[in-house]
Amino acid sequence: MPTPFSRNLLALAVLSASAPTMAQEQTLNELVIIGDDASASALPGSAHVVSSDDLETMKYTDIHKAVREVPGVYLREEDGYGLRPNIGIRGSGSGRSSKITLMEDSVMIAPAPYSAPAAYYSPTFGRMNGIEVLKGPDLLRYGPYTVGGAINLRSTPIPASEAGHVTAEVSENAGKRIHSWFGNSTDNAAFLIETFQEETNGFKELQQSSRDTGFEKEDYVAKARFNSDASADVYHQLDLKFQYSEELSNETYLGLTDDDFRRDPNKRYFLSRLDNMDNRHKGYSARHLVELTEDLSLTTTLYRNEFKRNWFKGNFNSLIEAANNGDQTAYNQLQGTEPVGPFTLTNGAREYLSQGIEVKVDYGLTLAGVRHNITVGARVHEDEADRFQPKDRYEQVINNGRPAFEFIEQIAPTGGDNRIDEAEALNLFVADRIAINPDLTITALLRYEDIETSQTRWSTPERTSASETETASNDTSEVLPGLGATYRLTPTVTLIGGVHRGMAPAGSGGTNVEPELSTNFEAGARYNDGALRAEAIAFYSDYENTVRNCSIANPCSVGTGSIDSGTVSEGESEIQGLELLASYEFTLSNGLTAPVQATWTYTDAEVTKDSDDGSVLKGDNLADLPENVAAVRAGLRDGELWDAYVNVSYVDETCTDNTCDRSGTDNTFRKTDDYTVVDLSGSYALNPSTRVYAKVDNVLDDQEIVSRSPHGARPNLPRTAYVGISVDF
Repeated sequence: MPTPFSRNLLALAVLSASAPTMAQEQTLNELVIIGDDASASALPGSAHVVSSDDLETMKYTDIHKAVREVPGVYLREEDGYGLRPNIGIRGSGSGRSSKITLMEDSVMIAPAPYSAPAAYYSPTFGRMNGIEVLKGPDLLRYGPYTVGGAINLRSTPIPASEAGHVTAEVSENAGKRIHSWFGNSTDNAAFLIETFQEETNGFKELQQSSRDTGFEKEDYVAKARFNSDASADVYHQLDLKFQYSEELSNETYLGLTDDDFRRDPNKRYFLSRLDNMDNRHKGYSARHLVELTEDLSLTTTLYRNEFKRNWFKGNFNSLIEAANNGDQTAYNQLQGTEPVGPFTLTNGAREYLSQGIEVKVDYGLTLAGVRHNITVGARVHEDEADRFQPKDRYEQVINNGRPAFEFIEQIAPTGGDNRIDEAEALNLFVADRIAINPDLTITALLRYEDIETSQTRWSTPERTSASETETASNDTSEVLPGLGATYRLTPTVTLIGGVHRGMAPAGSGGTNVEPELSTNFEAGARYNDGALRAEAIAFYSDYENTVRNCSIANPCSVGTGSIDSGTVSEGESEIQGLELLASYEFTLSNGLTAPVQATWTYTDAEVTKDSDDGSVLKGDNLADLPENVAAVRAGLRDGELWDAYVNVSYVDETCTDNTCDRSGTDNTFRKTDDYTVVDLSGSYALNPSTRVYAKVDNVLDDQEIVSRSPHGARPNLPRTAYVGISVDF
């Protein structure tokens, strides 16, 4: 049987059962980066676990709604469903989650995390069993993004014995969802098969068209485990995983003018009628664990992710800007009462590949009476993003007072629409967790990243060597040290502190572009007496080079204009803040309990030195970074019979670019709204294996401008009701 020591080091921890049925049991064999709350409390830095119990209370399928309860995490909503999350941590920037390390079961899951870091794919959140958010020095175990933090999504574990589960749900806007899995474990083998399927007609109404604005998503997972006898002198375990998903969503980059938003935030312009995202994802992984001795183990992981997408969409940002500034013709064109064109709709066709091998050695030893838990790791990785994006030319014409599209021609892709971004990376790390005495633990870490990226563009669709018009390349090598400590001041109070060097590598779109580098500090205290848990952590990051990844959805300011690809430097900056968390479970009469949790994040950030091109100036703010984010969740439970919860979350207004707080700047269209969302949920057990539930998201129906990117004002999800049933067997 694997020893407790190695399971802890590998994060192959036994996670306690979260429900009375065997179907909900966790087993040893799911690799995590933190574990449970007890493991998080032992880390020399900020770490949070959103458990399966937490997810079950509100039954969210949108990752944005789940992570907003974690202090230090920021989000920018886009489509209302979280199909393509925009998440940042400690000011790292939220656009397409491109500045955090995003993982599923500890394996990097972004389509091309080094060469094209914008995460247009994110695992289907509705099938997840938990979330882990890691910040501080221990980030150096993972990477490549070690500035703000890492998010690991934990998939459904293989059950400890034969078990299955089905959840079926219906909701407004013709919404339907089903999540089902079945698995079994024996002494030497185990398996799990799973599917998650969801569809909706969407909450927006497309003008002058019967087409819906929703999506359809299918996701399938298969897992297998093979292991030697528990009594074997050398224990072996092999975990295999395959995942496939596809999505068809009528999503658009086109938002609304402010005037139209205030009249009807759920309206969509006819110009977006053909906009559509079509994608496919395949993921493969194989992980082998061998425990050579009680104190020595080796884990080897091979992984490969393939992602293919075509986001067919237009770019009408200029019309939005003109209409917002009083151009009546532009406004009429958006309303579908005047012709538009010719205009271009781009087949945003890209194929991504990400693959690699990771090796970790965990070794425990005692030197001079001091216990050392040492981990040495290495990863060889490569990824690429292949763009071949033809453009279709259309006109919007008016027939009998109604708009229609007329096709003109297709333009073959060249230049930025016909290119390959590539990356190769080698990273090494060593971490030594040193138990100085029963109260003091120090962790020393060192990470090395060696990255080579390149980008090749072609001037003809045929991609002959003679038509290579532009090739960019970039080499980065960085050594990143870190040091963290925990000190148990009393049986209930633990002090934590840490410092580490963080890096966010530049993408492949430039030559000699320096990576984002920062020195990050944190210090705080944790309190835990069983019923009451509290945490206060202050953080400070000094960025010597702030980097922004540019895309159509997140354009970068350069000089007097902007660019929608590559990476730019935005000068030096400082980010500081405070993260607070408190939770308590009240015991009431008649067997009732009332769990309450509150979190708050305060952030102060500004540019401290001008960028090289002068587009970002000292004193500028950082984009998409709210000053305050808060959440309160309160519930009432009668054991396992019934429960009811309310979740209140608040997000401050944000600036959409660096210039919005400059003296004399007109901020009318440069800020989002602050907003508060109240969600309700409740469930009732019909019997020990069957539970019915109902929930209402945004019960107050408060819709605000939660984003202006891409291309106009965008709302959060309106009030939406759901009912469902869950069965364990």
